[in-house]
Amino acid sequence: MNNIKKFKRIHVIVMDSVGIGETPDADKFDDIGANTLLHISTAKNGLNVPNLERLGLSNIYKLKGVNTVHPSLGYYTKMQEASCGKDTMTGHWEMMGLYIDKPFQVFPDGFPDDLIAQIEKFSGRKIVGNCPASGTEIIKQYGEHQLKTGDLIVYTSADSVLQIAAHEEIIPLEELYRICQFCRDITREGKYQLGRIIARPYIGTCKENFTRTANRHDYALKPFGKTVMNSLQEANLASIAIGKISDIFDGEGVTKAIRTVSNMDGMDKFINILDEDFTGLSFTNLVDFDAKFGHRRDPIGYGDALEEFDARLNEVFAKMHDEDLLLITADHGNDPTYKGTDHTREYVPLLIYSKQFKNYGSIPIRKTFADLGATIADNFAVEMPKYGQSFLDNLN
Repeated sequence: MNNIKKFKRIHVIVMDSVGIGETPDADKFDDIGANTLLHISTAKNGLNVPNLERLGLSNIYKLKGVNTVHPSLGYYTKMQEASCGKDTMTGHWEMMGLYIDKPFQVFPDGFPDDLIAQIEKFSGRKIVGNCPASGTEIIKQYGEHQLKTGDLIVYTSADSVLQIAAHEEIIPLEELYRICQFCRDITREGKYQLGRIIARPYIGTCKENFTRTANRHDYALKPFGKTVMNSLQEANLASIAIGKISDIFDGEGVTKAIRTVSNMDGMDKFINILDEDFTGLSFTNLVDFDAKFGHRRDPIGYGDALEEFDARLNEVFAKMHDEDLLLITADHGNDPTYKGTDHTREYVPLLIYSKQFKNYGSIPIRKTFADLGATIADNFAVEMPKYGQSFLDNLN
């Protein structure tokens, strides 16, 4: 472990769901042949991502329209998830040094009748929906029905989540939150163990103008062990969560939480953070890749979003300090050309950049996402996580 910080600030950007090819255990997840980035680049007849190209993205796996570069701008490799899941929480928790040996429960066909019955009995309201859905689409489908009946709109996604959409004038926030807390209490473990319960309030008079409000509330499980973020916080170092990071960790180890509404808003907030003077970690999640394009099986939109992200890296590079380290990665795959609408078990890219690098190129493939957290802990000389091996010494 280093006694002196090599980098004053480490910035992690998670391109949510941007996988780069099936892992050796993909057959166990029925994901043989998945490759999010390859299939997006093919569908678009080439990706225009010059900054990711310079960082070595196509050196990891050759992508259509993206050149391999020698030497690259920084270091590059890919990471394999060790935990037994391919959901958002598992991926992020593993990055911060945990190993999840039992996957969170997902319900791609909706929730079982007995769970729905418990929620109906507690709330005194009937439930409609009970299916995987986009949050904006399901209130268009059932919102007017809810205005007439007061029924709860329950839905899920490929993640381990139960969401309840409720019109604020029909089901008051206090009641919605009470129902969500009940759902959290009965799904902490066992056959219904869910990662998150989410209250999704909205307003409006008809499906043409229904709008979700800022009164969303997440009821997450706390991480099953101490994370690198906890260790940073204990050492009085910054652990800044941008986007849904704070929700994923239920606020554990977070010194500052910044909400976002889109990928580009997330990049705005992250770029603003680069102007702040702190020592420690900034941790950003860009969820649109997954929510808007992966699950909706839209490879063209996904590719456009990658190109928009790439363009913003010019601002990031310009604002980075010499003592900054940038780590760009992902939490799982979500191949928009693959069957179904679920996440895919894939390697994730790891692109590493600092202005102080004198050398460039590949580093060994990481066997667990936890190597990322171990590297952060190593850099700041805080308690090392139980899982993961630092690659800090590879960076020079």
